[in-house]
Amino acid sequence: MTTIDREGLKFSDAKLIIGLEVHVQLKTESKLFCGCSTQFGSNPNTQTCPVCTGMPGTLPVLNEKALALSIKTGLALNCEIARYTKWDRKNYFYPDLPKGYQISQFDKPVCGEGFVEVKIPKSDEPARKIRLERAHLEEDAGKSVHDESGKGGVSKIDLNRTGTPLLEIVTKPDIRSAEEAKAFLTELKLILGYVDVSDCNMQEGSLRCDANVNLHFTDGEEAVATPIVEIKNLNSFRAAERAITHEARRQFKEFRETGETIDDAPKQTRGWDDSAQKTTPQREKELSADYRYFPDPDLIAVVISEQEIEDAKSSLGDLPAALRETLQSEYGLNDYDSDVIVSAGREMVDYFRAVADGSGKPGKPNGKMASNWVGQEVMRYLNENAATIEAYPVAADAMAELLARVTAGEVDQTRGKEVLAEMLASGCDVQEAFDKLGIVKVDSSDLDALCQQLIEENPAVIEEIKGGKVKAVGSLIGKARKINPNVNPGVLRESILKIIGL
Repeated sequence: MTTIDREGLKFSDAKLIIGLEVHVQLKTESKLFCGCSTQFGSNPNTQTCPVCTGMPGTLPVLNEKALALSIKTGLALNCEIARYTKWDRKNYFYPDLPKGYQISQFDKPVCGEGFVEVKIPKSDEPARKIRLERAHLEEDAGKSVHDESGKGGVSKIDLNRTGTPLLEIVTKPDIRSAEEAKAFLTELKLILGYVDVSDCNMQEGSLRCDANVNLHFTDGEEAVATPIVEIKNLNSFRAAERAITHEARRQFKEFRETGETIDDAPKQTRGWDDSAQKTTPQREKELSADYRYFPDPDLIAVVISEQEIEDAKSSLGDLPAALRETLQSEYGLNDYDSDVIVSAGREMVDYFRAVADGSGKPGKPNGKMASNWVGQEVMRYLNENAATIEAYPVAADAMAELLARVTAGEVDQTRGKEVLAEMLASGCDVQEAFDKLGIVKVDSSDLDALCQQLIEENPAVIEEIKGGKVKAVGSLIGKARKINPNVNPGVLRESILKIIGL
């Protein structure tokens, strides 16, 4: 039992230790060791065969695409790729795992150590590398469907998921807060989407997470840790953040009351009750020895060639971290704006770059304006219409032309947005939208005449401006827009100030 003064402890004295295990369903049409479909939503038990249910006399055959996607994922996560990998049987009983073992990988996973660089949004803390311990291929179990009405109904088993290819990505215990865990999961999902290895649909179970959580306390030379708890099957980032936050507080309270440490109690598995916002005990966690791993006698080991690795590398493309740097160094965006564009996906980055390049000058893209319009006008439309950038009605070259004409002063930003709205509504091009809205460039003589009119009709305002209240020119701009909506506010402002000698 620890001698740490538990009564005097504060929660802020605790160091939160978190490790994540993320199960990612790979984007294959068939299962890991048989030809059954992985399509989601089919009628129960319509996508099974003797192989994926482990019937005697059947032999599994490796899905090569699943292995290729695993290699690609490992490279994107900076992992060492094994040249030799093999398959093992992990023995345990679940009602929805009829053959009594899961084909997984024990000591020779396809992906070794790697890392993901993570930055907590809106935090001044620098990005940190979260180390990965490994990523291994395994088959999924089935699904138990329980009657939760409390009326004593039966539980049913759906084996459609049995044998679905999963890549289990395991971090080292490097994560230090619930916010950082959420940031890690967000970045991981983004990377997986960029390399197109999974649809990461959490509602359909394509991305699931277990969180291993405990607290460390130090008092002088004594250091103790609370028992590790594994929170199972977190199916949303929000749930992961809330569950970890709750579990940390629960462990702190329990340690204050009992003093129980990691040496006093085995690892425990707890579930997350989202409606009650608390974790609940499920079972004591088995250790690897309890699973009685042994090499699967029905599957041969795989030797991965250098050419396969090089092919996978060449298919990665630019990854989110590199693209953020590019948008900052080449397009002048700040951290926030570059993250907004990159987080919207590779297609959005391509759209933004085409707009910025097309609306700027050779070698000098119009990055900031393109970021403002894409980040606000384009994304607002996509959110309101639940659409993707591929379905956005205004092509990148048309958007670039509009921004170039705004930059050239042919139309101000406000009227430019009216032009965009017309293009979205009617599908017309930029010039057609200009014509429909009656937008023409105001020549210098008309502008001078308008300025003179405003000066003569508003002597009090002019005196305010001359007296130092330059902002008062804004009221003249409003009056000018009523007389001629095509007048450019910026040009008008400069002209008035010039005429009155400021």
